[in-house]
Amino acid sequence: MEAGRDRSLHSTNIAVIREVYDNEFSPACFSMELEKALESCCSIIVIEPTQLGDETARWISFGNYLHKMAVITGFTSIISGFAWPESFAPQAPLSIISTLCTGLYTASWQFDHCVKYQVERDIGKLSRLPILGALTVASPVVLVRKDDSKRKILHSVVTLAAASLCIYRLYRTMK
Repeated sequence: MEAGRDRSLHSTNIAVIREVYDNEFSPACFSMELEKALESCCSIIVIEPTQLGDETARWISFGNYLHKMAVITGFTSIISGFAWPESFAPQAPLSIISTLCTGLYTASWQFDHCVKYQVERDIGKLSRLPILGALTVASPVVLVRKDDSKRKILHSVVTLAAASLCIYRLYRTMK
């Protein structure tokens, strides 16, 4: 990190990745700073570079989508198993989708540091951040560290229950 840059981890556990283009390798430096902030488990990360912020926000949104899809299809599979006990038609495909989404989420996000962060969009919460007054861009992406253990447990349990119920029903039908 160069001495002239104001990119740092603040004592308040907030990391700010400043949009300062002072050499041809600046975009790569932005990515490295984000990775460092993620690995440092900062409670808040402010990303000023637009491209990096947008890419990070999309990656987190896709993970959220997979999680929600796994939970919704899993619950729907379980409900359809009880609603139509004589038919696999709605239950099996929903259980498969839930399992695939959970598997993809687990494989793609298990070791990714971004999994612990959510994009903060609430203007009220953002306005209370002390560092936002010193930013150089109008709309940075703000990441907030959140505990994701309940989320992982939820979609894993729902998917496991949906798949187990589906397998059990298949076993009973074949018997």
